[in-house]
Amino acid sequence: MDWTAPKVTRVEPPNVGGERESLEGWLEYHRQTLLFKCAGLNAEQLRARSAPPSSLSLLGLVRHMTDVERAWFRRRLSGEQIEYEYSRDDSPDADFDEVESADPAAVFAAFIQETELARQAAAGRPLETTFIHPRTKEELSLRWVYLHMIEEYARHNGHADLLRERIDGVTGD
Repeated sequence: MDWTAPKVTRVEPPNVGGERESLEGWLEYHRQTLLFKCAGLNAEQLRARSAPPSSLSLLGLVRHMTDVERAWFRRRLSGEQIEYEYSRDDSPDADFDEVESADPAAVFAAFIQETELARQAAAGRPLETTFIHPRTKEELSLRWVYLHMIEEYARHNGHADLLRERIDGVTGD
């Protein structure tokens, strides 16, 4: 039986709320939007590339955002000494490039697990919490991470819109 991406019910971000509630609400909405764009597609469709020479695919986007979540919340904010899920020194774009044999069910499970671990890493920390980026040596705050993650998802969800339309003609927000 061919696996298909599960249906996702998105929760709208708050129209009125505090800063933390708004940031978390918008980040969750964008996380759910990426999965929403994949809902109902099978492995072959999820692996479909946009157009040569691009390596973009919906499955690659889910893999990429798994690594991005891990990078910002666990590796940088929390300082965990862990490897990326997909990217490696010998293949930094493996998240996008190595989807042909990837198991979509495992990819989606890893994404869901990583977003939960990201929530846990941020829980209880003030938005003013800072860390030093290991490569750029810049001081960054948790507030900045939330804003950056919202921007990262928004950009890639735009890619997901185009990929989904190309696969089966489905459009929408």
